[in-house]
Amino acid sequence: MQCVICRHGTPQPGTVTVTLERGATVIVIKDVPAEVCSQYGEDSLDEKTTSHIMNMAEQAVQRHAGAEIFRYAA
Repeated sequence: MQCVICRHGTPQPGTVTVTLERGATVIVIKDVPAEVCSQYGEDSLDEKTTSHIMNMAEQAVQRHAGAEIFRYAA
């Protein structure tokens, strides 16, 4: 399977750091499982992982957090 972004590399399992910002809240989530392009390092997340990190971010916004750093845990 080729990378859907560059069409040259092959996606490999790996982890990435995701940074999200909404209003005054900044969320950094480390060790997020992703498919990472072997050629250019572009990453993609599956639907379940994306939903999970969006829920984590929404909870931080609801707490009125200024900045939070998490490690991904399924």
